[in-house]
Amino acid sequence: MFFKPGTHKDAGLHYNPLKAIVAPRPIGWIASRGNDKSLNLAPYSFFNAIAELPPMVMFSAGSNPDGSDKDSLRNVKETGEFTVNIVGAAQGDAMNITSGSYAYGSNEFELANLGMIDGETVNVPRVANVPAALECTHWQTIVLPADEGAHPCSMVIGRVTGIYIDDDVVVDGKIDNTLFQPLARLGYKDYAKVTELFEMSRPTTTA
Repeated sequence: MFFKPGTHKDAGLHYNPLKAIVAPRPIGWIASRGNDKSLNLAPYSFFNAIAELPPMVMFSAGSNPDGSDKDSLRNVKETGEFTVNIVGAAQGDAMNITSGSYAYGSNEFELANLGMIDGETVNVPRVANVPAALECTHWQTIVLPADEGAHPCSMVIGRVTGIYIDDDVVVDGKIDNTLFQPLARLGYKDYAKVTELFEMSRPTTTA
């Protein structure tokens, strides 16, 4: 089948398939702090690393129904810092709790009964017991185009200033993904975790 964006129902699809097509996606569990010192924790599957040297990451936040900024975006704009927590398979249920729509100032760490570890380079904590976390400072926010009558999404780009890795997932100087077990987002209500690995080496020949 082939169809243009926004016409998926005419093609017989019940839901927009974009997030099912672009999958699996890593989940950035974004912790942030506002000017009022309140903490926020929310998962974003529009998230990825975008550069290695210097290390840069991004997450994309939609708007609230009234057009106002999501709490994560609001906090990053106010304080210029955030922490990306990588969701391990063991944190799936807690992550799902933090995906709810709560009033600004609600502490999702407490709502999901999660511990906190103070940041080393930013004034934002990481989630205790995650397999990895990235401390970030805000570099740039790009407001993305919106369809007529819709509110825009904003792509937040951050520079990584500190990296935490659980020592227990490191084997022979590398992260062992069978121990790391990052949770991945698929389409609809589906998630995935690592159950099988294989290696591929790049070709050594040149044209």
